[in-house]
Amino acid sequence: MGKDNGKVVVLDFWASPYAMRTKIALREKGVEFKVQEEDLWNKSELLLKSNPVYKKVPVLIDDNTPISESLVQVHYIDEKWTDVASFLPSDPQARATARFWADFADKTISFEGGKKIWGNKKGEEQEKGKKEFLESLKVLEVVLGDKSYFGGETFGYVDITLVPFYSWFYALEKCGDFSVETECPKIVAWGKRCIERKSVAASLPESEKVYQQVLKLRQIFGVE
Repeated sequence: MGKDNGKVVVLDFWASPYAMRTKIALREKGVEFKVQEEDLWNKSELLLKSNPVYKKVPVLIDDNTPISESLVQVHYIDEKWTDVASFLPSDPQARATARFWADFADKTISFEGGKKIWGNKKGEEQEKGKKEFLESLKVLEVVLGDKSYFGGETFGYVDITLVPFYSWFYALEKCGDFSVETECPKIVAWGKRCIERKSVAASLPESEKVYQQVLKLRQIFGVE
């Protein structure tokens, strides 16, 4: 049984890779929580009140106090529930390195980055998006090397930051006509290792379901 706080709520949208981070972090720490699914085209009063600056998911509500932005939430979860090992290494230099690569992953492997692929018809803009996406993944693949996880044998902060996007790879491949596994086999092997963890498997949706959502988004944005 997890720790029953009874007051931990995640304002969520199931396909949001950022919300997946928060759910993975909570599950890694064994924290029980409730999920409130949001309609991003008709946002709830609770979401607008809880995150008045960005009006985005995820919002972590702990004991009626809202916390916004997924990486801030992951840090909060790590610092509050300390009876389970930290997501970050104890050595200050190793911690700084992990924070650097999580920041790199957050900035380069992002929803907006993916949108350059699925949000464009085949052509120059989509090719540019694919190139940027794969170049960033290849940088991260070098960092991963032959380790099981970015932190070595321990699943941690960089893994939590990046692995939600694994569930989006298939949709990007279908829209962009490319293979992540061909370009970055170690990243895909790492993603498969991560999905074997209960916290990740419970937090990431099926790739086909994400692809169907992306097809709906393409219709909404008028992409043929």
